[in-house]
Amino acid sequence: MRIILNGYGVVGQSLTDIFLNRKSENLKKYGFNPKVVAITDRGGAAINKKGLDLERIKKVKRKKGTVAADDNFGQPHVSAQSIIYSTEAEIMIEATSTNIINAEPGLSNIKAAFNSGKHVVTTNKGPLALAFPTLTELADYNKVLLRFSGTVGGGTPILEFAKKCLAGDKINEMHGILNGTTNYILTEMAEEKVTFEKALKSAQKLGYAETDPSMDINGLDAATKVVIIGNWIMNKKFTLKDVNIRGIRDVTLEELEVASKNGKRIKLIASIDGKPSVAPKEIQRNDPLCVSGVLNAVTFVSEYAGKQTIIGRGAGGIETASAILRDLLDIKYNLANKMLM
Repeated sequence: MRIILNGYGVVGQSLTDIFLNRKSENLKKYGFNPKVVAITDRGGAAINKKGLDLERIKKVKRKKGTVAADDNFGQPHVSAQSIIYSTEAEIMIEATSTNIINAEPGLSNIKAAFNSGKHVVTTNKGPLALAFPTLTELADYNKVLLRFSGTVGGGTPILEFAKKCLAGDKINEMHGILNGTTNYILTEMAEEKVTFEKALKSAQKLGYAETDPSMDINGLDAATKVVIIGNWIMNKKFTLKDVNIRGIRDVTLEELEVASKNGKRIKLIASIDGKPSVAPKEIQRNDPLCVSGVLNAVTFVSEYAGKQTIIGRGAGGIETASAILRDLLDIKYNLANKMLM
């Protein structure tokens, strides 16, 4: 299986670590032997149709800042789309940064992969948040697969749980904590009695929040995940502009204290129950969704099984990379079954 990897930050490097560390096990257990033929980053690309030496490329990236600096296979300043069209591969992994303004460059990368007959695994939420229905239709038209487990829940299999474990049932509602950064901030404010500003600084110091935390604290990150769950799991047809969004900037210590006295916590809750929404809400302390720290938790309410909750870490390079591996194995399984039919 030949792979083009777009984006070689924390997630991309964690994925190549998994490929290296689990090579023999993946081959023995799943018959999975990935060959990364191209890696792109902001400086250009490294390309070898026979497969890149991942240990070597990772050292180049760490030492020189771009894979394009590799003496043998580096190509500075080339575009990802030109690589996608010109390089023979079965799968393109889209792991560039999320952009919810116009979803670029991820959106164009995914379309280029589809149009050149490549299957896609993405951890980039932007294209799905802004154009989910269009992308699924384009994938179907080109007879390729689109997978995106790492966009919701990181390494926690939230999408697979709903899609596979609740198969045959009808999911009527979804409620959940889909952003670990905001959950950490609200937990710190409630338990340590610190202000929003101090809790945010703590989250940034620990690496849970970016220097610019607006995607998280304004509720936009959680809203992108609502779009993905709604479209993929509940057969809704909406995009980010259809979600009512309110972040946590205005949550006060006084509100948290009142909620605590009433046996409740305030959490940033994403919901699909009528119009999709993201907003701070009071929930009971004994509610399964009332998790602390950076944990995510999602409750699906289905017609037959009732309420089912899945809890786990929602972010992290290695966790998200593990979701990419699940998607790659799923594509391999689907292709193998298709060949046997």
